[in-house]
Amino acid sequence: MLTGNPGKYLSIILGIAFSSLLITQQASIFCGLMRLTASQIRDVRGADIWVMDPNVQFIDDLKPMSDNELYRVRGVPGVKWAVRFYKGLTRGRLEDGNYQQMILLGLDDATLVGAPQEIVVGNLSDLRKPDAVFMDERGAKELWPDDPYKLGRVFEMNDRRAVLVGICKASQTFQTFPVVYTRYSQAVQFIPRERKVLTFVLAQNDPDVSAEEVSRRITEQTGLQALTREEFIWATINYYLRKTGIPINFGITILLGFVVGLAIAGQTFYLFTVENLRQFGTLKALGVSNARILLMILFQASIVGIVGYGIGVGIAGWFGNFSKSVSRLAFYMPWQVPVIAGVAVLLIVLLSSVISIWRVLILGPAVVFKGE
Repeated sequence: MLTGNPGKYLSIILGIAFSSLLITQQASIFCGLMRLTASQIRDVRGADIWVMDPNVQFIDDLKPMSDNELYRVRGVPGVKWAVRFYKGLTRGRLEDGNYQQMILLGLDDATLVGAPQEIVVGNLSDLRKPDAVFMDERGAKELWPDDPYKLGRVFEMNDRRAVLVGICKASQTFQTFPVVYTRYSQAVQFIPRERKVLTFVLAQNDPDVSAEEVSRRITEQTGLQALTREEFIWATINYYLRKTGIPINFGITILLGFVVGLAIAGQTFYLFTVENLRQFGTLKALGVSNARILLMILFQASIVGIVGYGIGVGIAGWFGNFSKSVSRLAFYMPWQVPVIAGVAVLLIVLLSSVISIWRVLILGPAVVFKGE
């Protein structure tokens, strides 16, 4: 009965596949965007604790502190070491006279904690040279598409000379600006001078004390906000969830995918059942119980659900891999996304089957003997 009408059979599968595709794709793009908001926190390796002004809500909510806060953090029991870290936006003037907004990161002069993990061109030690900066590969390709890996280029920030000594890999950011790395003492020269410029203190806990405990001690003793790396990531993500329209916009699209899939699959499956009422009536006349017929309908619905789900998730995965290779589309599919899509498809299948099941259960065996 299921495959006897190829048109309706394919229609049900395509309806579920479309719904699964839309739910998976949009949920993955949503996860990708949320992942971008905290990408720079994940890029900073080697320090498990971030210390900041108590009013900071997320990574780009920059509220400078006094340099004296560094020494207060170092004095907290359980802190193995602590270093300065600068993050901010600045405007660079290129050789051709054009201006470009840039994300400027200032690393501790002595340790270079927070330095990029993957160097494409150059040597990290060159960052200790006067006026030296590194730039992320994506930003270099945008600024100099003809020859992005050429070192020695000179541009200006805050009317000060910056020399490109290396190209590195960096995660895509939510703001999409080029990312520039330099030493902390150099970074404060590339921005307009202010009384307070320290944006973060990066710290590491002693091995015998957990990062959560040290963070609590720092907060109690200094009055600053101290968060572990994971806590700061989730604080940033939660800010965008609460303060922006991103969740609502994607949620509406995902809901529409569910409704469209339910409408197509439900209507088509109902018509399929109506066309086969005589066959179901024959089964009842032969003594097949309602419970057995119920299992038959659910089995048919499960078949189209599994096939449609597999097609939809497969296309979504292919689309994500392809789009990331040719564009900046934020696409990230954790294991929870296919699970959510699977639950949605299961609900579509069950709801689509309800009306059909009821029509069959009230069917009498005498329908077999009625005329057309």
